[in-house]
Amino acid sequence: MLELKRDGQSLTILPETGAALGQWQVQGHDMLRPVANPALRNQKGVAVGAYPLLPYVNRIADGHFAFGGEEHRLTPNMEGCPHPIHGNSWEHEWQVTHKADSHAILTFDHTPADDIARGEWPYAYRVVMSYELRADGLYVSLVIRNSDKVDQPVGLGFHPFFHSETGSRLKFRTDLVWLTDDHGLPVEKKACEGEWDFARGQALEGRVLDNGFMGFDGHALLEQPGGLPNLTVEADPVFSHLVVFSQPKDGYVAIEPVTSMTDAINRPEIAGRGVHVLAPGQSFGGIIRFRAEASRRPAEG
Repeated sequence: MLELKRDGQSLTILPETGAALGQWQVQGHDMLRPVANPALRNQKGVAVGAYPLLPYVNRIADGHFAFGGEEHRLTPNMEGCPHPIHGNSWEHEWQVTHKADSHAILTFDHTPADDIARGEWPYAYRVVMSYELRADGLYVSLVIRNSDKVDQPVGLGFHPFFHSETGSRLKFRTDLVWLTDDHGLPVEKKACEGEWDFARGQALEGRVLDNGFMGFDGHALLEQPGGLPNLTVEADPVFSHLVVFSQPKDGYVAIEPVTSMTDAINRPEIAGRGVHVLAPGQSFGGIIRFRAEASRRPAEG
């Protein structure tokens, strides 16, 4: 486990658990709400506060897709779900290539020829991720490079869990929302109106969500009650999609800036689906910034 510190903030990083975060603390407040998901077997029961999503985001239907004239089949990686989810980088240990007081760089190299990688992702890639504490918050940089000899389709994102309490409200602007089936695959597209209009904020209490939004403008605000600081999420324009996964009974909401919709690789008819094709040696990435507002009262304990 690594620990970064700066300006009243601390950050714990778990390189062996897919470069996940343990906790981000600001002035004594635990900003993340770590979750242990037993269905994600390769997280080995570890409670994580956030983790990267690469080289695709959310689900690929039945683990099947075609690209470059070839058919590919991926092995499911979440128990009870036939659709592989969130790529494969979260399933592996990452290497720490740089560590300073407030900044760390981690890398992961995937080679599909390795026996251990069979049924994962069929292309070689390299990821460089940076966690940096700055005076105004946490900066997360993700860059993926095509290490293969052929083109490959990619997507990336970040999956942080935050506290969802009585009175928590979420604000963001998007154009469209996808309604999903029982396994989280998109089935119907709707305009962000009424209950799906978060521009002025929506209460999260009692609201179960597992939806992808299109046309994300890169800004989200989680308003917190009591002494928890409000949280601002700012993402580069490459993150034109947003996934919101809210489980109020478990006390968390995941606010996930991502570059593509769920099952994007199998939805060529949808404009703006977000598949990015990299030529050999080409890279793609962006930065997500998390900022905590000053709390209204000091943290207890």
